[in-house]
Amino acid sequence: MRAALVAALITGFALSPAACGRGGSRGSNEEAGTYPLKVTSASFPADQQIGSTALLDLGIRNTGKKTIPALIVNVSIAGKEGQGSTLPFGIRDPEPELAQPDRPVWVLAARYPRFAGSSEPAGAETSNPKTFDFGPLKAGATADLVWKLSAVKAGRWTLLYSIDAGLNEDVKAKTTGSVKPGGSFTARISAARLDKEVNGAGELIEKSREK
Repeated sequence: MRAALVAALITGFALSPAACGRGGSRGSNEEAGTYPLKVTSASFPADQQIGSTALLDLGIRNTGKKTIPALIVNVSIAGKEGQGSTLPFGIRDPEPELAQPDRPVWVLAARYPRFAGSSEPAGAETSNPKTFDFGPLKAGATADLVWKLSAVKAGRWTLLYSIDAGLNEDVKAKTTGSVKPGGSFTARISAARLDKEVNGAGELIEKSREK
């Protein structure tokens, strides 16, 4: 039952349209420079279970006087296996000669990421699957971003994130301390709860109980 639950989530991940070509800058016409940004909020549950769904929330403010070309969020699991994977929320299986060595730790729900309070997807796909492009951010504005993730692999994981002001190398972001904005979350995923089921959107919901 547990294996079927995880398999259903991974199938949903493979078919999900999330992060596919939604309103990003694509790196075109970006004005070179260094733009000040600040992470105003960051949250992700530290204790999770296989089959549970959690929200990863980031608040990012443009503290400068100019619109940044594109709010870019890079995501990866820490360590050799995470850095070697093409998945933002996955790892690379070290076993040789696997047809598909990338393994998800979390599955991103359909139509995510998105801006908080919106039902529309955001974070356009880029040439790097670990990079989400949320488009321009006006001076003084704050973007509240949400990823909806379902845990599918047990273990203790550190999720890294960093913020850029554009896709081009000559467009950079910095904090007031002149360092690149970013951070990390550490989450422990324990054994699956068996009172969950997968709905048609590939999300985990409580099982209905017949009376």
